[in-house]
Amino acid sequence: MPTSKNRMRTDIDLSAVLEGLIKADVKFILVGGLAAVVQGAPVTTMDVDIVHQRTAENIVKLLSFLKSIDSYHRRPDNKIIEPTEQDFSGEGHALLSTRFGPLDVLAVIEEGKTYDNLLEHTVEIEFRGNTIKVLDLRMIIELKRSSKDPKDKQRLPVLEETLRQLQGMVVDYIKTGQTNNNNDNK
Repeated sequence: MPTSKNRMRTDIDLSAVLEGLIKADVKFILVGGLAAVVQGAPVTTMDVDIVHQRTAENIVKLLSFLKSIDSYHRRPDNKIIEPTEQDFSGEGHALLSTRFGPLDVLAVIEEGKTYDNLLEHTVEIEFRGNTIKVLDLRMIIELKRSSKDPKDKQRLPVLEETLRQLQGMVVDYIKTGQTNNNNDNK
């Protein structure tokens, strides 16, 4: 564990965070920028945002995983504070640094939506031989429209255009049985 005098060097490897969550059998939904990226949105993100299932069993699995990747709360001072079970059982957010990069563990997101509320708005995406639940682009857009964060408002047109293009690809596929992709002709 890093000390306040010697913070760990973090090399960003967001895929290692996701893979670790899967291997630890943590129940989560990928939300935020990375959720948009894996659905084709051309946006940049430097962290993993998840909404976790707040059952006692899942919190134990999550905490065990977080310890294995040397996580600690991101703070403006140099204090190193490790996460505890209480951090994940309430309705707050735990903004963490890990040896793989930032991980934001959220109990709720916009409009007070929890893991259980969001499940019906997820898509399953294959990742390294596993399936992860990802908040669908339509719901991401809906939530960003009500956000007061300027960064969310700035990204909104890009997300909306990505959804429009994806919907167009689905319509083309239904009509022709092919995606409108130049690689299909090769």
